[in-house]
Amino acid sequence: MASSEAMIDFLVLGGGTAGIVGAKTAAGFGARTVLVEQQRTGGDCLWTGCVPSKTLLSAAAQAKTLREHTGREADFPAIRERIAAAIGTIEPVDTPRALERAGVKVLSGRITFTGPGTAELDGLPLRFRQALIATGGEPVNPGVPGLDPARTVTSETIWDLPGLPARLAIVGGGPIACELGQALARLGSDVTMIVRSRILAKEIPEAVDIIRESLRADGVKILENSRITRATSHPEGVLLELGDGAAVDASTVLLATGRIPRTTGLGLEHVGVNTDGRGHVVTDSRMRTSNPRIWAAGDVTAYPQFTHLAGVHASVAASNAVLGFRRRISTAVPRVTYTSPEIAAVTSTDGGEPGMSRTSRTVWHSHLDRAITEDRTEGFTRLLVDRGGRVTGGTIVGPRAGESLAELSLAVHKKMRTSDIAGATHAYPTYSDGVWNAAVLDVRERLGSPVTSTAIKVLARIRRLAMDMRRLSSKPGTLPGSGGQH
Repeated sequence: MASSEAMIDFLVLGGGTAGIVGAKTAAGFGARTVLVEQQRTGGDCLWTGCVPSKTLLSAAAQAKTLREHTGREADFPAIRERIAAAIGTIEPVDTPRALERAGVKVLSGRITFTGPGTAELDGLPLRFRQALIATGGEPVNPGVPGLDPARTVTSETIWDLPGLPARLAIVGGGPIACELGQALARLGSDVTMIVRSRILAKEIPEAVDIIRESLRADGVKILENSRITRATSHPEGVLLELGDGAAVDASTVLLATGRIPRTTGLGLEHVGVNTDGRGHVVTDSRMRTSNPRIWAAGDVTAYPQFTHLAGVHASVAASNAVLGFRRRISTAVPRVTYTSPEIAAVTSTDGGEPGMSRTSRTVWHSHLDRAITEDRTEGFTRLLVDRGGRVTGGTIVGPRAGESLAELSLAVHKKMRTSDIAGATHAYPTYSDGVWNAAVLDVRERLGSPVTSTAIKVLARIRRLAMDMRRLSSKPGTLPGSGGQH
């Protein structure tokens, strides 16, 4: 155990992605780093999020192909084994042993701040110079009247189901709901989604329309603008009564209505760390909290809850804390929903100049050569461009859209212009060709504007005149002083 007399340079609360990255970063800079995790290192992404869900999606896609070609149904126990194998393969890099090798001391237990520079771990006092709060989040319970907890699962507990749900009702319509709903429907569940507004509310309507059609093609029933008024249990499951008088009969109910931060019991009031109305730790763009000695990163903050943001933000926090840097997090925020097809989008938290106009450039994949050759033409690539030609965001819908998003994310981060993208040679044919084609489209549109078009014509005329002058000057006797007779 750590000694109460030993001063910790960098104390990390939480062993998920943010905690692990922050701790390794600080230790790499030579800081005496201690990470405290109450349960198991690796976090939601490894155990109940990214890794199991993407493995399930892959298995479901293969099961669909198998059914269509052979009529054979999915082997759910085998899929569970595959998920466990994927977790087991990735887990070693997140273990306490791996952290110890990186110079991080790992302690287990419940930790609470007790005052400026002090904390308590299961009764053991700790002293620290700086700290990183990375305790993550957990699924929220929407509080459906009459709903039996024994019939419900969340994104964290659905992996404990012994078998495939016969009739699955999903409360919510975000990325988790859509991904799991499509995967389980492809595996054979009778899936119904109950959504208060519309699915994927943060995505543009044209993208959502494609995903909605794809989900329905896989057998998912989608009830948008619906709410549950009451639940009634029966021997085979639960009956969910809706506000419009309809009802959904389910054997299992997946609650997927969002997540809340884990800040209860941390003693934030003892160290002057402010939270917002939902309990998120408030940080500035350098990931510093209202206490200049305490930082935060990951799902415990108000930033979008993505693993990639958690890691990057924790790295920024640790660098600033240990080295005294003043690095700011990137304003480019990429996201991917791994349905089939995928939706990938990047936005910027930098709103730009007030009133700045933006133009969208769209390439539909019915005109994208790789999509045509793959017979997967549903989807599009859209860039958002400001009046100066800088890329400010965009959306891609299609197979492997998340991979195609990388270039677009870099463009937003570096404030690149469409001419920068159009001027770079791209491999052909690829799905990422859509980004290049959209950039070329924007450049051509700009060149075709009245002012630019006129300027180009003037330059071309000057060029022709200059070439004519050089041609004439190269002929003897055509110009004064050329050597001809007078």
